[in-house]
Amino acid sequence: MSASTATLVPDTPAHTVDGFHRGRFWLVQPRSGGHRAGMDAMMLAAAVPSSFAGRLADFGAGAGAAGLAVLSRCASARAVLVERSEEMAGYAATTLAHPGNAHLGDRASVLAADVTLSGKARGDAGLADNSFDFVIMNPPFNAAEDRATPDPLRKQAHVMEDGLFEHWIRSAAAVVRPRGGLAVIARPEQLGALLDAIEGRFGDAEMLSVHPRPEAAAIRIVVRAALGARGKLSIRPPLMLHGETGNGPAERTEMINNGLASLFGD
Repeated sequence: MSASTATLVPDTPAHTVDGFHRGRFWLVQPRSGGHRAGMDAMMLAAAVPSSFAGRLADFGAGAGAAGLAVLSRCASARAVLVERSEEMAGYAATTLAHPGNAHLGDRASVLAADVTLSGKARGDAGLADNSFDFVIMNPPFNAAEDRATPDPLRKQAHVMEDGLFEHWIRSAAAVVRPRGGLAVIARPEQLGALLDAIEGRFGDAEMLSVHPRPEAAAIRIVVRAALGARGKLSIRPPLMLHGETGNGPAERTEMINNGLASLFGD
């Protein structure tokens, strides 16, 4: 990632402007406080097949990193950046106004909405049933005791609420079309809750674990599934962020981080 200056939506709070995919798109995000996007967003975006050409919802989009990373790699995709925090939705809107994103702007929009809403309330908020072909989500997955923070915006972005996976995936199942896709990034210890929420809604699930190094335990899992499918869970080869020696990223990780490869090889 690299930094740049930009013409910004008025009254944007203290921020940085960071380049992703080797400058193919730019993100306006909080300088401190709130959530700053990084590798998690790039891995989540890479779970979408490279041939994807439909309408995607990025649940909990923050400033829009994952959704825009999909658009950067998938030339015919469209994305709605769904974010309940008005402040972070403002960053996403400013991101879309950045001149370096002009080539993506007509394929993306921001929706300030709470993805945990249900039924008519969800539709009234702009999340209509059967209106998307794919949903990606990077929900707040830290337990409250894991990373206590006094910053309310960062807490909202990072700290998990009770029943989070059930609520988010219930909404994903409502808004995605039959056989539409779902991709979620989470912590390994949350796999049980995640699979419980998926069961009966999405099938043909694929799981991939992410490890810092070959000898290290996983630090993330990415699960991908299809609405209404009946296939069983399969476990794919893991992603190693680094090689056995050195601090640089592994070749595959570098390609995923820069939008040059998909996570599941498609």
